[in-house]
This record gives sequence, structure tokens and C-alpha cells, in this order.
Amino acid sequence: MIERIAGDGAGEAAPAPDELVPYVTPLPVPPVLRPGTSDVLRETEIAVRPTWVRLHPQLPPTLMWGYDGHVPGPTIEVRRGQRVRIAWTNRVPKGSEYPVTSVEVPARTPGTPPPSTEPGREGAEPNKDVAALPAWTVTHLHGAQTGGGNDGWADNAVGFGDAQLSEYPNDHQAVQWWYHDHAMNITRWNVHTGLYGTYLVRDDEEDALQLPSGNREIPLLLADRNLDTDEDGRLNGRLLHKTVIVQQRNPETGKPVSIPFTGPYTTVNGRIWPYADVDAAWYRFRLVNASNARIYELALVDEDGNPVPGVVHQIGSDGGLLPRPVPVDFDGALPTLTVAPAERFDLLVDFRGLAGRRLRLVNKGRNQPPGVPDPAGDVRYPAVMEFRVGEDGCPDTFELPEVLSGSFRRLTHDIPHGHRLIVLTVPGTKGSGGHPEIWEMTEVDDPGDIQVPSEGVIQLTGADGTTKTYRRISRTFNDGLGFTIAEGSYEQWSFLNLAPIVHPMHIHLADFQLLGRDAYDVSGFDPAVGGTRTPIAFDPAVRLPLAPNELGHKDVFRVPGGQILRVMGRFDGAYGRFMYHCHLLEHEDMGMMRPFVVMPEEAMRFDHGGAHGGHGEGHTG
Repeated sequence: MIERIAGDGAGEAAPAPDELVPYVTPLPVPPVLRPGTSDVLRETEIAVRPTWVRLHPQLPPTLMWGYDGHVPGPTIEVRRGQRVRIAWTNRVPKGSEYPVTSVEVPARTPGTPPPSTEPGREGAEPNKDVAALPAWTVTHLHGAQTGGGNDGWADNAVGFGDAQLSEYPNDHQAVQWWYHDHAMNITRWNVHTGLYGTYLVRDDEEDALQLPSGNREIPLLLADRNLDTDEDGRLNGRLLHKTVIVQQRNPETGKPVSIPFTGPYTTVNGRIWPYADVDAAWYRFRLVNASNARIYELALVDEDGNPVPGVVHQIGSDGGLLPRPVPVDFDGALPTLTVAPAERFDLLVDFRGLAGRRLRLVNKGRNQPPGVPDPAGDVRYPAVMEFRVGEDGCPDTFELPEVLSGSFRRLTHDIPHGHRLIVLTVPGTKGSGGHPEIWEMTEVDDPGDIQVPSEGVIQLTGADGTTKTYRRISRTFNDGLGFTIAEGSYEQWSFLNLAPIVHPMHIHLADFQLLGRDAYDVSGFDPAVGGTRTPIAFDPAVRLPLAPNELGHKDVFRVPGGQILRVMGRFDGAYGRFMYHCHLLEHEDMGMMRPFVVMPEEAMRFDHGGAHGGHGEGHTG
């Protein structure tokens, strides 16, 4: 069965053994919340509350925070153009216990399983500052086109009894957004408590496809977690944010530097390794990776671990329907579906020929965060969830459409647009405190006036052989505003990643399309200098074609090391101050986040270059 959750009690639990058994708890489905359509002035309250959740039958209940007491929160469902107001209200009483224990532990000898693959604190003292955190939350509707004042600005978090009132126009093609906490400096722990949920916009184009619906449309919210242990080494159900120290003492800050969180236990809809009873029919799964930093490499296999090809089709990505279905083929080499934090995947699965079978969704990726070259970091627990297909065939007349979205239009480079260059730096770059940073760059008109090498200066040789010189105009969240954008304009943003880390970059407000990836030799960048000694150069020997499922609308983009990823989007439908950032939540909290402002083009003509830093300064030409 598929359990529709309505809340969890803190009942008596059986003793928890060291190892949890997979596929013994039914998959819960969050309740659906459809805000009323009669009066936009009547807001819908969604309250953050403490709740007890049984993550697994072998565990005692776990203290968490949930939207309306649910983990994940309710699935919010609206129609296109249905303007709604939501009062995100903080109902966590003052003085409440913070649900997450946070520790940093030393790295182990290379070749041994990393600490992140195991539960327990390993003798590390919990972070007292995390334990003392109050309930201070703000909700961001990820992907939504709404005014800056409604977007969930990270500083505008609220305490007990207060509400964040946000209005959402929902004037968007059918889409799966998701909502989550976005509080400044502490997003990684607040989301960890359970503050996330999914949000669906419906429209007539989607309705006409007659896709699987009702009990055959199921959200799948993936989030990895770790758990604390008692004095006997047995799991006690307590949420544990355990990260691994890679630098005991950064010389600039005197503090240790840790890599982002990954945990051994994958939860789906708030349960560890659940199972779902399904009919031998078509199903629609609305998948989102709500993890802090784990990048999943998902595969569908049978009970013997053999791939199950030909039954999974992707029909949508972050921003809505793809133009055409994309088959997700798991062949003998077991290719996988890569899902980075905050990415969404709209999937159709055909169970019709699999009656009586048990299929498993597994993670073939690595437990370690991106960029940690340790072969011992392979996933200790690859289980995600199990599908138990019924014996009896069910009438199902659905046929996979050849075309999904007739309204989709591919963006091309010949559309008039502005340019931005954003550099993602190497951890430990001079002045960074050991953390990766976002650098906004501007092209230098007369490179002869710039000394090379010098801090904040990067030279770049493109595919045409021309070398350009750029200087840094910002590196931290609180630096002066660099990007001011005319509402309704198109822009191409180019992300250059200098580090061997995959950064999933997210830009608020707008939908984007990927234009292309290019390989670059980044060895000319010297972290000790904080700039290039020799130009970073285009590598013509490496071709990086876009995958078919990357050709839709997206707002999260994977940027691997040694690449430039080019994306284009239109900043329309709202004004205000927004942000973009890495969606590895630990990186976001550590400063890989920058603001930008969208305003009427007519108003930009009066910019005096003071309050907004000069709207043209960020254009890289």
C-alpha cells in the first residue's frame, strides 16, 4: 500500500539494532493542500511545528520540525494563474529543543570508509551553538516567479508567533516547484529538521496529456540523513549532522574546514528505505532531491541487482514539461539518472509488464560529497526504495505521447541578451577562509593596466583563441551589489568552475535553458595568488554535449570542475532583490551566495552608480 500520512505519534519503540532492514516501511504520501480560489486576500496558513516522526520501524520516534506537522510538508497544488497568499507561520514554541545534533569529525586514513558512511558522533563534542539555535525560519518557494518581497529573502526569517506572508501569482506553465527553509547562515540545519515540501502548478496543456493521476501520481522527496547513537552504540533516532574535517585549522580564520554533509540513510517522503505497492500500470513520480549535498546516481534494478531497462521515461525537469519524452535506459552497463540537490525530475514508469516483480531504486553514486577523491567513499547503503508490483494486471489505456509541450520554445544565442561571467573558486583560494566562493567578474577594457598575476584577476582564452582579462567585482554575499537586471531582458550567465567539485547552481526567479558546456584547462589558476598565472584555455579536444533531459526549462544546473556552463533565461514577471547560490547547503551557508536586483529598464536609466553599483558594471561583454 501507499500510506497517506496524517501525522506521527511518539509511541513506544522496540530497541534499535545496529543495522536497519530496508524495505519494511510503506511509502507515505504527503497530504494535498489546495488553497481556496475565491478570495486572494484570504491567506492560507502553513505552520512550522515540532513533530515526532518514525523514520523506520526499528527506530524510536525522531524529533523534527514539519510544515503543518508533516515531514515532508503538504503537497501544495494550484492552477496556473491562481494567485494565492500563504502565511508561513512559526509555531515552534520559544525554548524548544533544536532537533539536530551537529558535530565535525576528523577524516580517516585514505582507503578506509569515511566517517560519513556511519552513524554516531565518534566521540566528537556537539556544536553548542547549533544546539542553542532558536526556531528562526523563512520559506523560499524554489522556482517561483514572484516579487522579491515574497521570495523568502534569507535575512527575513521569523520567530515564534510571527508569520511570513508571501503572495504567489502562479502564472507559469505546469511545473513542480518545491519549498524549503532558507534562513541566513543556518539553512543546512533548518532543512535537516524536515522543512521541505513540494508544490505543483497545473495547466490545460498538461491536462490534455491525460497523464497518470490520483493515486498513480506520487511525489518522491529524497533526503539523506545520519543518526546519533547511545552509549552502547545503538541508534537512538536523533538527527545527526556529521561532517568531516579536511583542514584542522585554516590559517586565515583559525577554524576547521569541513566538507558538505552526506549521510548513510536515504529517506523518501520522510522514511528510511520504504516500499510502495503499485499496480501493473503506468505511474507518474514527481522526484526532487531535498538533500543537503548528496548527488544521487539512481538506477532501477530487480531483486538480483540486474538493470530494468525501457520502463522509465523523463517528461519534465525543474521548469516544467520537456518538449518530448526522454527514455531513461538502464542497460547492462547500468547508466544512471543523475540528480543533484534541488533538481526535479518528472518521471513516467511503465509497470505493466512487471506484474508480481519487486524492483528497487538504488543509488550507485558515492557517499562522499562531490570533489573528494576517495574510492572508499562508495555508498555503504545503496538502497533508496522498493516497488512491489501487483500480480493482477489493471486496465490502463494511457499511451506515452510523442510530443509533450507544444508551447516549448528553445532559446538560441541570437536572441539579444546581456552577458555575465561567474567564477566558482578553489577551496583555500587566498582570502577565502578555506571555503569555495562565487566571484562576479567584469571584463577589463585595457588589460595593459592590470598586473598579471594578481589577486582577483583571471585571464581566459576562448574557443576563438582570443584572450580576455577579467577582474573580480565581488566575492562574498555582503559585498556591494554587482548585477542589476532590466525586467523582461534575456541574459546569458557563464559559470566557470575552477575546482574538482560539482556545484549545483540555482538562480532565483527565472527559468533558464542550458546553451552548452565547454571544457577548459584551469591549471593556470593559482589559489595562493588568487588569480591566473597563465590563461585558462578552451580545450578543443574534449566535447561535452548536453544530455537530452537537460534541454528543458531549468533553475538548477550542475557545473563540474574544469568547465564553463552557459545558461540563458529571461528575468520577467517580477521586480525586487533576489539571489543565486550553490545548492550544496553547506556551501550556501558558507557564503557561496550573491544578490541581484531586477527593476524596470526605464528606472535603470536614472542609476547614478551608487546604490546599485552601476548596472552596467557586471556586464562582461
